[in-house]
Amino acid sequence: MKRHHITALLLLLLAALICYYSGRNFLKMHEEEAVYPSSHLTTKKRLSDYFPGLKNSPGDSSVYIFEGQKEGGTLLILGGTHPNEPAGFITAILLVENIEVKQGRVIIVPRANNSGFMHSDPQEGNPQRYSLGTPSGSRWFRYGSRLTNPIHQWPDPVLYVNPAGQKLSGTESRNLNRSYPGRKHGSLTEKIAYAIMRLIDEEKTDLAVDLHEAAPEYPVINAIVFHENSAELAVITLMTLQMEGVDIRLEASPRNLRGLSHREWGDFSKTHAILLETANTSHGRLKGKPSATLIINGKDKNYQKAAQLGRLFVPFDEDGIPLKQRVSRHLASLRALVSGLYELYPDLLIQIQNVPSPTDVEQAGVGAFLRPPK
Repeated sequence: MKRHHITALLLLLLAALICYYSGRNFLKMHEEEAVYPSSHLTTKKRLSDYFPGLKNSPGDSSVYIFEGQKEGGTLLILGGTHPNEPAGFITAILLVENIEVKQGRVIIVPRANNSGFMHSDPQEGNPQRYSLGTPSGSRWFRYGSRLTNPIHQWPDPVLYVNPAGQKLSGTESRNLNRSYPGRKHGSLTEKIAYAIMRLIDEEKTDLAVDLHEAAPEYPVINAIVFHENSAELAVITLMTLQMEGVDIRLEASPRNLRGLSHREWGDFSKTHAILLETANTSHGRLKGKPSATLIINGKDKNYQKAAQLGRLFVPFDEDGIPLKQRVSRHLASLRALVSGLYELYPDLLIQIQNVPSPTDVEQAGVGAFLRPPK
């Protein structure tokens, strides 16, 4: 009998250790990666400055504002709408840490859905973080979920009717890019969307760009998704990128698909609304084992085979689609959009310096342009 008591005690101790380490690992998801803004940062705000209903909530997030000495246009860049699409988030971080604005303003929100960075998709086996080497050491970044953390917004309804009236699956109630234009007294996700709409209005944003990624088997990929108020801008941007050798396509925002940034920003504000998509292997359903390495190098034999069978909407070979290439595409697209905005509206010039060129990022890697860890 005594032996059974010892065995039971050992099992209890083992269970306690497992709970301790699991809990500690879970709480680490709430730790944010370090960001080292450029010395040319003008103002740092929070989303709650635009909508106090987010204050002290897991949906609140940093807003970085870079302002030039001359008046011009205002550009909003959103990363992290879907935290499991890292190229948009890393592009936003790279810009925050490097840019200097000479004319106009650039507003950057790297973690649009802050809550989504605080958990991982269940049953996917995704890593919680990945690391990028800089010239002076390694830095880690969070790899989160497409949706708001369920511990911050629960339960999901059976059917979700979003603020724009679209009927969707219940889990989409936690998808920021299905929740625009938001609700002041809605769910956490709807409040985040509402705060972003207030930011667009209060800052008189001329161009708002939502940075995304999609699986290589998804048809809307390597694309500029545009609201009809931005059709001419999208076409000019497309031609500029094609002349630079960047293969990209245009996708008009569907009028009957409501709640998305490129639809509701254009409908409910005066901004030119654009969403950019790059191809992310780690986001796809055909991938092999999830890993931090896959996030960075984008190499996967399953996708090579799928490309050979003609099942993908982008080229894919043994080199994969690395993070540096996807960030490079976002940078090239942003540069072309700013140039196109000026061509259409000369009074909306946004002059930006110290942005690494897309070619340099693709050759040297993203980490070469991130500030060293302190």
